[in-house]
This record gives sequence, structure tokens and C-alpha cells, in this order.
Amino acid sequence: MSAAHTDEALLRRFEPVLRCTKGDRFFPMDVEPYVHACSLWVQRPGEEPVRVVPGGKLTLETLPQQPLDGSGAVHFLRFTDPQNLPEGEARGVGALRERALRGLRETREVFRAGRGRLARVGYVSRFVDALYSITLLARGRVPGEAAGMAAVAYRRAMEEREGYAYHGRVARQEGWTVLQYWLFYPFNDWRSGFFGANDHEADWEKVHVYLADTVGGEPHPEWVAYASHNYTGDNLRRRWDDPEVEKVGEHPVVYVAAGSHASYYAPGEYLTELDLPLPRPVGRFFRGARGFWRERLGQYVGGDAGNAAPFHIPFVDYARGDGLVIGEGGDRAWGPPRVISEPAPAWVSGYRGLWGLYARDPFEGEDAPAGPMYNRDKTVGRAWYDPVGWAGLDKVPTPAETAAAALGRREDLESRREDLRAEIEEKSQRLRKLGAEAAAVRGRSHLDARGRETRRRIAELSEEVRKLRARLAADEAVSGSLAEYAGRMESGERDPARAHISRAHRPASETELRFSRVAEAWAAVSVSLILVIFVAIAIFEQGHLISLLVVSIAFFAFAEAGFRGRLVNLVGSVNIGLAAVASLVLLYEFFWELVVAAVLVVSLYVLWDNLRELRR
Repeated sequence: MSAAHTDEALLRRFEPVLRCTKGDRFFPMDVEPYVHACSLWVQRPGEEPVRVVPGGKLTLETLPQQPLDGSGAVHFLRFTDPQNLPEGEARGVGALRERALRGLRETREVFRAGRGRLARVGYVSRFVDALYSITLLARGRVPGEAAGMAAVAYRRAMEEREGYAYHGRVARQEGWTVLQYWLFYPFNDWRSGFFGANDHEADWEKVHVYLADTVGGEPHPEWVAYASHNYTGDNLRRRWDDPEVEKVGEHPVVYVAAGSHASYYAPGEYLTELDLPLPRPVGRFFRGARGFWRERLGQYVGGDAGNAAPFHIPFVDYARGDGLVIGEGGDRAWGPPRVISEPAPAWVSGYRGLWGLYARDPFEGEDAPAGPMYNRDKTVGRAWYDPVGWAGLDKVPTPAETAAAALGRREDLESRREDLRAEIEEKSQRLRKLGAEAAAVRGRSHLDARGRETRRRIAELSEEVRKLRARLAADEAVSGSLAEYAGRMESGERDPARAHISRAHRPASETELRFSRVAEAWAAVSVSLILVIFVAIAIFEQGHLISLLVVSIAFFAFAEAGFRGRLVNLVGSVNIGLAAVASLVLLYEFFWELVVAAVLVVSLYVLWDNLRELRR
């Protein structure tokens, strides 16, 4: 059997099962009909975008040519370009848009959003969310009717030839066989269809299955990794035997979020906080402040927060799994995979542009993504050139290699221990000689300077020897642990399946979703109400500005705590704060009296303690 047939057989054997959400209108498809339906455009710096290939003329073979290329040029496809329509339909663009909007209304009727996302977060996140929504009016974005027009075009393509496909690649790296399932969706309608963060033409998602050879040479699945918004590295992957990984036979189940097409391991509603990029000077300020808080003050920031953006925008990903099921045992079966062989075909490696509209969004959320191989900035993506490291597996040996890796590391430490012992012995001898010199010059006035220098060298060398001995002791302890660990691995024991996860994908619980309609209404109006009240105070009550601001802040704090069921906690915190303030006021008003009282108490205690000693 050829390598290509072997790769295809592996891809088919472990291909995922997609459980979509009711109301979603776009599903994984072959890129060839999509490219044929698109027009190709180029945006050069300081110029208007130019259409270089009209719709219906583009093929996978001509896509990599990228005409009118140059410094700073951005090539992009357009799927919802009205100029792509057939001549008869082009004259009825208005009717087509009405049809598209009608389709969007039908989606909204089928899909029911969960409890208000804003009720799940605090005031700061709500305020940032409001600013983000306002910026949509000014920054580049996908036109409002684009999602509906894309749905019409996609439906037409499916009527001509219904099919569900993935683009598969098999990569072999560091003992792992990586099955990459690249899922291409013609449109991401998260914002317009499901109250999410963005819309954009084209959407590339990925699911990886990591195989390792068993003793008999048969590949066995060990890990899976699903791409999902701002999760990276270890947090992307789950071990094959993790109870969270649902499977149909040997096919991992993926719960696809409506609109965004992010992938999850379990059904539910996921609160996703997207990082808001800031201007560089502001970003540097916040990174410096966070570093001071964490490193200088030693304060905990939690999880990945050390590198996170200072502001987050809350959105909900609906991955309910109650819609179309694609794959083994589902409503629709996968078509034959389009295998991405090595070397990669030209449409993958030669086209570095975007796979949909370039909206020139400074946040990039409304810009289409690049293809499987590239990032938007035309650099090669890590998931392509380092699929093992992309999921944090670059530090994890395969099961067959784990014991050998542990014993190899133990040998490295054993070798280093001999070097450490030799270095400790050499520096200890020097230290003893310096000690003898220090003793010899002690008390001789004409050698005072030399004595000070010798004592300084002794202190430095003593610290070096201490560090070497500490390292040697640590290496000895680690060496013993490695030997014990290798023994456990050779006996067939496994590490805990979830030990590597620092931030798990967690759907909202029933308790978190149990918001009253009043709480949801409060979350929706609170930010606007705060702004209106603060402006009214600033304009009409300047004489009582401070007191009214304090009262307003207290009101909003108590209202929020009441809606969140945390009123008792807030009252307790306020009581503690008031007690602390009262203590400070008393200390300020009666400072000297308190000092005198403290001195008298201390003196009486000392007198009592001394008299008690005399009686003994």
C-alpha cells in the first residue's frame, strides 16, 4: 500500500464526528467549489482594492499566481461579492438581499440564545463590550447582509452537489503521527447570527489526532487537540482515555459552536472572553504594571493571566450539539477526504492571501483568515510547521519512549553529578586555603587591606560552593525520582489524564445560567444607566459631586451584588472596610493618647515579667 493510501486510511479511521448547533447554516466543505465561486482581489497600500480575477474564473491551479503582488499587498477572496452573481441575479441584488435577510430571521427563529451573557460578567467587561460594539461603526467590518448572501450562495452550491468534506494532512514529528483535519467553512456568522464577536468570510478550523506506535508497530491514538479561540498549548489537548473525550468507535466527537465554529469536548454554553488588543504604549504600561504586581509585590495573577490582555470582551459560544451531526453514525457522512500531501499542493503553499473579504479591521476579527499553512501576516503558522508543539506535546515523549526518556535524563544528571563533585572539591580546597590566609593575616595592621579582600573572596566562594552543593542535592533527589518514575512507566502505569491542563474548557453550569429576567435586564441597561447618572451629576450637581458619586457607586455595587446573589458577602466586606476606616479615624484623632497608653501597657508588662523572674 502506498504512503498516500496509508495516510488516507488513517485519516478515515479516526475522522471526527461533528455535532453542530441548531440554527447553524454553514458546514465543512471542499474548497474547490468555494474558490470557483469567489473573485480574487488585491489591496495595495494607499490604493483602493482591485479585482484581478472575476467570480467563476478562479481555480485552485490559478489561485497561487497572486497577480499585482508587491510590498504590503494583501490578496483576498470575496465570496459575497455582488459582482460574482450571474447576470440575471445581478439585476435583482435588492431582492437577493431581502432573501438573505429573510434567511437570517429564520435562523433567529430556530436558534434561541441562552441567558444574557452580560449578566455573567461584571461592570468593567460590560463597559468594554459597549466600547467594542461602538467601534464597529467606525472600523472595517463585513457588510450586514453578507452572512445572508453567503447562506444563499452556500445553499445553492449544496443543492447542486451536497457534500461534507475535510482536508486531511498526516505529519510525522518526533515519534508522533499527527492526523490534521482542516475544516473549511464558507462563512463565520457568529456576530450576525449568534450575538458573537465577529463575522468574516471563510473559516479554517482544525482538529488534530496524535498517534503513537505500539510495541507491535500499530498506530494507537494517544491525544486529541481541538482549536478553540484563545486556548493554546497544553490546554488545547486531551488524552484519548480522558472521560471528557467522547467517541463513536474510534472517532472523536467535536461539539461545534454556532457561527464561530470553535471546537469543544462537551456540549454546552461557553463564556469566552476575547482579549482586546491595545495600542502599544498602553499595552506596555499594563504589562509593566502587571509585572510589578506579580514580580515585585509577589501577587498571584492566576492561570495564564500573566500574559493576558488587560481588557476582555465577553461572548457566549453555543456548542449545544443539537443540530446536524456529520460523521460516523450521524445525519450526514463525510465525503472522501482531500488529502494534503507532501510537498503541499500549490493552492496551500503558494497562496498566502486571505480566504475571504479583507475588511481592514484593526482588531482583525472581521478579516478573513489565511489558509491552513499561513497566518494573516503571511508567516507560516505553528500548527503547520510544528503540530506537536502547537498542542504542547513537544515536551511529552510517546508512551513507548517515556521510560527511556526518564532513564536518559537520569544518566545526564549522573554525568553532571560527577562534574559537580569535582567542581565542589576544587572550590572547597580553594576556600580552605583562603580561610588559612585570612587567619594568618588577622591582627596584622599592615595587612588589613589584604585581609578585607580575602574575606570578600571567601564570602563569594562560599556562596558558590553552597549553590553547587544545593544543585547536587537536588540532582540526587531528581535522579531517584526519575528511576522510580521509569519503573512505573515500564510497568504500564500512566500519568493522570488531566495533569497538564491549567485552564479547561468548561461550559456554564445550571447555577451560572440561573439568572432572572430582572438580572438580565439590569445587565443590559446598567452601563448606560451608569454613564447617564454620572453625566447628570457632573452637569447638574457639581456642588455635591463627591458625595453623589459615592452614593451612586454604592448603589450600583449593592444592586449588582443583589442580582448576583452576593449581597451577604458584600455587606460583610463593607462592614470590614468601615471598621478599618473607623480604626484609622480613631488612630488619627487620639494618636498621642494611644501612644502613651501603649507605652504604659508595655512598661507594666516588662515590670510584671521581671518581678515574676525574681520570685523564682
